[in-house]
Amino acid sequence: MKTGASVLVGDRPFVAAVPVMGGAPGTRETALLAPDKTVQEVEALVLSGGSAFGLDAASGVADWLRRQGRGFAVGDQLVPIVPGAIVFDLINGGDKDWGENPYKRLGSEAVAAAGDSFALGTAGAGTGAIIADLKGGLGSASVVLPSGHTVGALVVVNALGQVTVGDGPQFWAAPFEMADEFGGLGPAPSFDPSQPLRHKGGPGEATTIAIIATDALLTQAQATRMATAAHDGMARAIYPSHTPMDGDLVFAAATGARPLDNPVWDALHLGHAAALCLSRAIARGVYEARPAEGDPFPTWASRFR
Repeated sequence: MKTGASVLVGDRPFVAAVPVMGGAPGTRETALLAPDKTVQEVEALVLSGGSAFGLDAASGVADWLRRQGRGFAVGDQLVPIVPGAIVFDLINGGDKDWGENPYKRLGSEAVAAAGDSFALGTAGAGTGAIIADLKGGLGSASVVLPSGHTVGALVVVNALGQVTVGDGPQFWAAPFEMADEFGGLGPAPSFDPSQPLRHKGGPGEATTIAIIATDALLTQAQATRMATAAHDGMARAIYPSHTPMDGDLVFAAATGARPLDNPVWDALHLGHAAALCLSRAIARGVYEARPAEGDPFPTWASRFR
C-alpha cells in the first residue's frame, strides 16, 4: 500500500501541545491541546499517512489503549485522548484500492508494536512519503542538553519542497548534522536563490508532521512554546516550508520526569534544541529512505550514493 502509521505512547499520560503553521493541515483532537482547555494530558500521539482516511489510525490506537485500561476517566468510562495528524500519500505508486479503510488496523498494530527502537526512512507513517524530487520518509534525532534534559524529534517528511540544495546531494540541514548521521557531506558549496522553486504535485499533496518529545516538566503553555520554536528547524531543513499546500505541524510531548532548574533559560534551550533536532530528523528521514517497486521518485541513496 505504501503507507503506514507511527505512534508515540508513554507509560503514563503526558502533557501535549501543537502549533500548526502550514496552510493545509489534517488533524484529530488538536483543539483540546490549547493551554486553556480542560484536558492537559494525552495517552498517545499518532502520525499517519492516508490523508483524511489516515485520521482513523488514532481510533485504532484509542481502542487498544482502552483495552489496556487507559484513558481519561469520565464516570465509569475510560476515554483515551489520542490526537493525530496525517500526510497525503495516496498517489505515490502504491495500491490504494481498499475494500475497507486500513488505518484503524494500522494504528492498532503500530501502538501494539511500540518500543524503544524503531526503523527510519521507509517505515511507519513515512512509508509512502515523497518530497519535491526524492522519496521522503520517517526521521528522528535527539540531543541531551547540559541541563540533563533530553529532546528528541520524530518526523514524517512528505514536503512540497526540497530537503537537498539544488541538484546536489547536500542537505539544507547540513550545518546541524551530528556524527555524519546523514552522510557527512557538509553544506552545499553554493546556491543560486534566483532559481525557480522546485516542488511536487499540486494543492493538498504535501505536509511535514512531527513530534518533539522531552523528559522536561512542562506546562501545556511551555510545551506549545517549545513546539513553536521547533518549526524553525522545519524552515531550516525544507525549501520552501510552511506553504499554503503543506499542513506543517509539530506536536510537543513532555513526560515531566525532569523539572526545570531555571524555567526561563531552560525553556529557551529546549526550544533551540527542538529546532536543531527537527532539522536533523528531516534530513535523516530522506537519507534513510529505501526504494520500492513503483516509486515515483528515487531515494537519496539511489540518486547520489
